[in-house]
Amino acid sequence: MRPAQRFASLRTLAAAVAAAGVTALMPAQATASAQDVPPAAAATEVTIAPVDLEGPTVSAVTVTVKNPGPQRLRSLQVAFSGPKGWAVQPSVRSVDGTLGAGASAEASFRIQVPERRPGFVIRTFTATATYRGGDGRGTATGIRTERSGSPQANLAAAYNNVGITDESATGPGDYDGEGNSFSAQRLAAAGLTRGAKVDALGAELTWPDVAAGTKDNVSSGGQAVKVAGKGGKLVFLGSGVTSGATGTATVYYTDGTSSSGTFGFPNWSFDPADAHGATLVRSTDGRNRPDGYGNATVEYRVFAHSIPLDPSRSAEFVVLPANANIHIFDMAIAP
Repeated sequence: MRPAQRFASLRTLAAAVAAAGVTALMPAQATASAQDVPPAAAATEVTIAPVDLEGPTVSAVTVTVKNPGPQRLRSLQVAFSGPKGWAVQPSVRSVDGTLGAGASAEASFRIQVPERRPGFVIRTFTATATYRGGDGRGTATGIRTERSGSPQANLAAAYNNVGITDESATGPGDYDGEGNSFSAQRLAAAGLTRGAKVDALGAELTWPDVAAGTKDNVSSGGQAVKVAGKGGKLVFLGSGVTSGATGTATVYYTDGTSSSGTFGFPNWSFDPADAHGATLVRSTDGRNRPDGYGNATVEYRVFAHSIPLDPSRSAEFVVLPANANIHIFDMAIAP
């Protein structure tokens, strides 16, 4: 090989090696950069100690704030509140000094607890910390719920309204607050006999298996009712009185978490069948009035609606909306 050719070949080889070297180094440099990215800082922890609910009394409550770092936490203030109407002293406390990474501080409050109410009650307490430094977020909140009593065993145990009567005995009915009710005979003609299975929105529901003229539905008023199982939604079967039959239901899970959803029913007679996003299930001709069957040319209806569930958690009970215009005949979990 001539010298000129040998020199050209060496230059080509050197260029190839250099190129290969650059290519080989690039992934290593990228990997090193990814490893240098610091992880997100852990969030500041705010916890509330148990509250003595055996009122009437004034209970001492301790709120603990823990600084996970990475910076020192300073200028800490803690606000505390309980259920509506419960007096707290003071409402905000300032914490002197600073907290190093991993250190905690306590703030004490006093809350006036009224006499315990009968039945099932959930009370919520909230503490909010504001600060500088620490995790850099500037604020953190802790929530504690305390329960007393037990939820109703099932929806039937919570029935508080007569919505179905026999055409020969309409007196006990008062579905709408004016003495009117569904006709048991007209419901049966539409397939809603005592204990009948009703498929709606993927759930298998059951029509009330009680005698006409007795309590057969829940006029919703914040009742807590057990509802066990896993699924993607909780389906309600019912209808509304007035056009304002909407509200929020909250499902509590066995792990202590909860989720909420809003639903509504159209008025049982004159709203559009899809009002509030509901689905029509059955229609009947006419209704029972205090003086007997009537309004034969008007449809009186039953609907289905649902709220979403966390499918990874097991439901324990639901707190129904605080709106008596919502009437519920049954509810069930669906996939």
